[in-house]
Amino acid sequence: MSGTFHLLQQWQLPSTKLFLRSRTLPKDSASVLELQCYTLCFNRRIQASSYEIVRKSYIPTAQKEQETDATDRKSNKFEKVGAFQKLPMVMPSIDLLYSAMRKAKKVSPTKGIANIAKRERNRGAKQLDALMKELAVPLRGYMENFPDKRFLHPYERSLIELTLGEGNYEKVLGRIDSLRKKVVSVGKQQASLCAKSSTKREAEESLNEGVKKLEEAFQLQGKAVDDLVDVAKTLRAMPVVDPETPTLCLVGAPNVGKSSLVRVLSTGKPEICNYPFTTRGILMGHIIINYERFQVTDTPGILKRHDDERNNLEKLTLAVLTHLPTAIMFVHDLSGECGMSPSDQYLIYKEMRDRFKNYLWLDVVSKCDLLKNAPESVNDDNDELARYKKVGPHGAIHVSVTSDAGINELQGRVQQLLVSQMERLKSQESSQDS
Repeated sequence: MSGTFHLLQQWQLPSTKLFLRSRTLPKDSASVLELQCYTLCFNRRIQASSYEIVRKSYIPTAQKEQETDATDRKSNKFEKVGAFQKLPMVMPSIDLLYSAMRKAKKVSPTKGIANIAKRERNRGAKQLDALMKELAVPLRGYMENFPDKRFLHPYERSLIELTLGEGNYEKVLGRIDSLRKKVVSVGKQQASLCAKSSTKREAEESLNEGVKKLEEAFQLQGKAVDDLVDVAKTLRAMPVVDPETPTLCLVGAPNVGKSSLVRVLSTGKPEICNYPFTTRGILMGHIIINYERFQVTDTPGILKRHDDERNNLEKLTLAVLTHLPTAIMFVHDLSGECGMSPSDQYLIYKEMRDRFKNYLWLDVVSKCDLLKNAPESVNDDNDELARYKKVGPHGAIHVSVTSDAGINELQGRVQQLLVSQMERLKSQESSQDS
């Protein structure tokens, strides 16, 4: 039968022939022709879309295909930043195992089985199946809810690689999937053996043996679950840097005073110590300007060397600058207190300025209260370098967190820079929309 006739049956509507056979129809040919045209149009409207039966309901396949296409398009897009905050809570392996065993032990046999041997093997098979599922289902949930690195924002993809190591994220998830498959395989095998037991004693022994083998199989590869716990904790602790919110990124050599300035300028409270690489990751603060929220990030220091020689902390700073639309505040320490000479800082500065020349930029010379004790440069053929060693780049603001010198001026310049960054982002968004 045609799909149209099925619909007419479902709605309890008579077909065209039944309409025409009715005795109450008008006898004149014009009325009959009009009724035939109406019915033909009605049928064509129904036949315009194809239908399929799902649980005795008719669902247009065209609509279903559109929904599927929309889902596919959505899955192929990069996710916005913030995926790490959506990671599921991962239960340690020992807790997961004991919880599964406790729940499986409470499973009772199917009611109404009078034969003792049949009842016991039914109970054993059901408990082994329950134990398998209590272990495998959470593992499958971890696989589904930890994001595919390919569809993450490039910034978060870089965070995974630089904080966990290249390929370690995929390896841990792969071991989780391997553990799940092992648990399912052993569980099905042992439940099947228990279901074939001929006596009550044999069923009990099969149950105990099955529980033991499942426990051993899980404990053998259970470290993968504990590794996933550490991965989740590490990634969930990452600050969310919203690329749509104007952001000021502090950059410079290690120990030049970036963290101190973040504390002065924003709500961020990074650790401050007098040794290199105090900042071990991306630290976030915020500024409120005219009821608008802005971001301030503290980044690990940059050393004077080629990119292929940089450590993961330096690469983390470069990842922030490369993948996020930030304005840059480059911090210089000309006092000699940071452990890196002004000449080396100058080379780093020139490299970063050339690499990110299209970014909004602000130069700050920190620890200016110590500059009077800084040694004078002599016999320098490079006038620009000689000037840099004394006062820093042209237009740089001299500040001191200790004496508050230049702090008010810096705060005003930072506000202007962030407002300009906000206007730039809005302009870029408008260009993309148009």
